Amino acid sequence: MQLEELNKEYDKLQRKYGAKELDSIYNGGCSNNPNICFVFMNPTGRNIASSKDWHGRKSPWIGTKNIWDLFCPLNLITKETYTKIKELKSSEWTPEFADKVYKDITNHHIFITNLGKCTQIDARELPDEVYKKYLHLLEKEISIINPKVIVLFGNQVSSIVLNNKISVSKSRKQLFTKEINNKTYDCYSIYYPIGNGRFNIDKSIEDIKWIIDKYHFM
Repeated sequence: MQLEELNKEYDKLQRKYGAKELDSIYNGGCSNNPNICFVFMNPTGRNIASSKDWHGRKSPWIGTKNIWDLFCPLNLITKETYTKIKELKSSEWTPEFADKVYKDITNHHIFITNLGKCTQIDARELPDEVYKKYLHLLEKEISIINPKVIVLFGNQVSSIVLNNKISVSKSRKQLFTKEINNKTYDCYSIYYPIGNGRFNIDKSIEDIKWIIDKYHFM
């Protein structure tokens, strides 16, 4: 199975759980044994790729700025890419620039996805039941890309993916494992670094840096 084969399933769930005027946001980056698979919550309309007028890749965080403050200090994108992102207004992103950003992400051997692909107008909280509808699809994604490590952002995503009540504040740098198709993956729960979690971004950077060092990814 290829990643693209999952998109029809994501689109069905978008019609059920997402904003009807927006498209699903899928994933992006290194899809062949990446060092790290980053799993966020769900996209919002701030991602300009969710517009039905956008004719380019439907990958996370396109047209946004703050998330790249996480990746740059970790050397997971180049300073040149980061500077350009910070210079551009959301409306100035083009499909070509989005491809350039994700080529950079790919070159750094990381993969970016969300547990839920149902794009909302805003950052409203979604119930566990909605995220659980996506869990089997995320597991298929993980099985396809075969990452070395999975990084889960926030209590809710971590708890659902790991099927265990997780508190990030009590689980920093703690190894969890998840078995998919008879393969065991190393997982870590990290503070969510965007929105209300912005004040925790330094802790997120610290913990991911620790993971990078532990697994000798750099």
